[in-house]
Amino acid sequence: MQISIFTIDTFTDQPFRGNPAAVCLLEDELEENWHQKIANEMNLTVTAFLRKLNPTDDFAKSSHFGLRWFTPTEELPLCGHATLASAAILFHNKKNANCTLTFLTRSGELIAREAEDHIILDLPLYFTHPQDIKEVEELVKAAVGDKSVQDVRYSPDTKNLLVRLSDAYERADLEKLKVDAEKLMSAEKTGKIKGVIVTLKGDGHGKLESYDFYSRYFAPWYGVSEDPVTGFAHTVLSSYWSEQLGKKEMCAFQCSARGGRLKISLRQDGRVDLGGQSSIVLKGVLTI
Repeated sequence: MQISIFTIDTFTDQPFRGNPAAVCLLEDELEENWHQKIANEMNLTVTAFLRKLNPTDDFAKSSHFGLRWFTPTEELPLCGHATLASAAILFHNKKNANCTLTFLTRSGELIAREAEDHIILDLPLYFTHPQDIKEVEELVKAAVGDKSVQDVRYSPDTKNLLVRLSDAYERADLEKLKVDAEKLMSAEKTGKIKGVIVTLKGDGHGKLESYDFYSRYFAPWYGVSEDPVTGFAHTVLSSYWSEQLGKKEMCAFQCSARGGRLKISLRQDGRVDLGGQSSIVLKGVLTI
């Protein structure tokens, strides 16, 4: 079997920045165990598998597709950047002319549309609850060391712990943070946490534009020590920072080594629009 495969850098307009994802276009059914084998071979944070829903469907003409996401070690319930990458392949490589694309996923129907030079993803919005820091003190210390923490929240829907640094810190402090993935995993004893978001209020002085907040995301429980730019985490961050800042429209920057920008718009229907750019860096054929 031969499978068309692409690598796309997302939430950036430049190659070798943002978050890379592999996208496989499945013309035919793939044996179940091959999804994980291919994702492990690609060894990126996520490999997406875009499949036709009917044999007569066409990647250039159809508007509905199936979509699954795999890290090198397991399947994910939701992945924003690999959804953006999948939409980018259909819109930009396959020249799909539909106004919107609908993906059937484990998280329900996800919709993508083009808006000028961005692709907008219609994603679920997940809320957080106050977390007693004493219950996760060891995990928080593993994530941020001795830095002062202003707030700790938990998102039961995504199993993410959100740790907000004190407003006294700046973007550079978050960028310099050294996080040991093994220490994170050994410190998590509740079994309810699968990812740690460390976030900081924006200072309004970004290099290219003003940012409302910054973040970094660590998910070694999924086999991802640090994810460069995470749409999934921003389904949580968007609700938190909207509440904190009193804003529905925001611009965020995930300040990993690769870095990436996200445009955020909270919708009246309780969901969130995440906007990002993309750059296709590799096209090839996978033979199995």
